[in-house]
Amino acid sequence: MTTEIDPRSGYGHWTLMRERLLLLTLAAIQFTTVLDFLIIMPLGPQFKLVFGLDPGQFGFLVASYGIAAGFSGLAAGFFLDRFDRKKALLWLYLGFTIGTLCCAFSPTYEILLASRFITGAFGGVVGAVILAIIGDVVPNERRGTAMGIVMSSFSISQILGVPIGLYLAGPTNWHMPFFALGGLGAVVLVVVGIITPSLKGHMMHAGDEHPFERTWAVMVEPDHQKAFLFMAMITFAGTMIFPYFASYMVANAGLKSEQLPWVYFFSGFCTLVSMNLVGRWADHSGKRYVFTISSLVMALPILAFTNLPKVPLAEALAVSTILMVCMTSRMVPAMAMMTAAVEPRNRGGFMSINSAVQQLSMGLGSVVGGKILGENSRGELTHFPINGVVAIVCSYICIYLAKFLKAPAKSNLPDKAAEPVFMESV
Repeated sequence: MTTEIDPRSGYGHWTLMRERLLLLTLAAIQFTTVLDFLIIMPLGPQFKLVFGLDPGQFGFLVASYGIAAGFSGLAAGFFLDRFDRKKALLWLYLGFTIGTLCCAFSPTYEILLASRFITGAFGGVVGAVILAIIGDVVPNERRGTAMGIVMSSFSISQILGVPIGLYLAGPTNWHMPFFALGGLGAVVLVVVGIITPSLKGHMMHAGDEHPFERTWAVMVEPDHQKAFLFMAMITFAGTMIFPYFASYMVANAGLKSEQLPWVYFFSGFCTLVSMNLVGRWADHSGKRYVFTISSLVMALPILAFTNLPKVPLAEALAVSTILMVCMTSRMVPAMAMMTAAVEPRNRGGFMSINSAVQQLSMGLGSVVGGKILGENSRGELTHFPINGVVAIVCSYICIYLAKFLKAPAKSNLPDKAAEPVFMESV
C-alpha cells in the first residue's frame, strides 16, 4: 500500500517502508524526552545528598518539567498548525536538547530547576508535534500499530535508558546522564532533519481563521473537552503511582537501590513486547474495546503493588512488571483514539493542548499523590493504597469518557482520506 506525495515534489511515492522509518525516528525522539523525564526520579537520593533537598523541593523539581510543558503546550496550541510540522519539530527538539545540556552543567539546585523548566517547555510540545505527525501520516487502520511503535520508546527507556543512566551516574556523578542525553539528542536532531519530510498539508486552510479563534474553537468544542478530560484522568491516575515507584520498592518492598535497574529492565522489556501486541490487537478488535479491557484488568495489579510488603526480588519483579504492562497497554489505544478525534487541519493545536493537559495533570497527580503519602518511623511510605484506589477510580471514569473519542461527524471517509500533502524539503 502506498500513499501519493504531492506530484510537485517529484519524489514518487510515500511507501510503507518510509512510513516505518519515520515512525522509528519519532520513537527515537520520544525515547530521549521520556528518558529525560524518567531519569530524574531514581536520582533523587543523589540530589538530596548534593543539594540537601527535602521531599517538597525534590517533588517540585520533578513537577517542574510537567508544569513548564503544560503552559508551553497551551501557548503552542494557538499557532502550531500554522507551521510546517518538520520545522516545528526541529526547532522544538533543538530547544529540548539545549535544556538537557543546561541540566548537565547546573551547579546549584536553583539553576537545575530553571534548566528543567526550559527542557519541559520545549519537550512537552515536541510530544504534541509527534502525535500530530502520526495523525497526518498514518491512516487510521494502521494508527494503533504506529502508536505501539512510537510508544515503545517508553519501554526502551526503561530497559536501557534508566539502567545505563544510573550506571553513568554512579554514587555521586548525577551530571553524566544529562551529558549523555544531550549528546544523543544532537545526533537524533540530525537524523530528524534527514528523515522527516516537510508536512504542510494541514496548512492549506491555516489562513482561513485567526490562530486564537481556531484554537479557542478547538478548546470549547464539547467533544474535544471530553477528550481533554479523558487524557487528564488517565495521566492523573498514572502519576498517583509512578513518581513513587522506586521509593516504594526500596522503602516498603525491601529492594536494594542497586536492584532497581533490574526492575526497570524487566518491566521495560515486557512493556516493549506488550505495547506492540496491544497496538495490533486494537487495530483488529477496536481501540475502544481494547482500552476498556485494559483499564478493567489494571485494577488488580494496582491493588497488589500498592499493598506490596517486603518480598523476594522475583516476586517484586513479577508484580511491578504486570503493573507496568497493564498501565502502559491502555495508553496505546487511548492515544490512537485521541488522534482520530479531531479534524486534520486542527490536529496540531488539538494535540498541543492535549499535551498541555497531560503535563499539567502529571504535575497535579504528583503533588496530590505526595500529599496523600506519609512516612513512618522506619522510613516506609504510608497511605500508598489510597493512591492506588484513586488511580483505579480515575481509570474507570475514563472507560465512560472513551465513548466520546470519535472521528469528527463531518468526515464521511476514513481518516486516510484526509491525509495531507507530503512535500520533501530540499
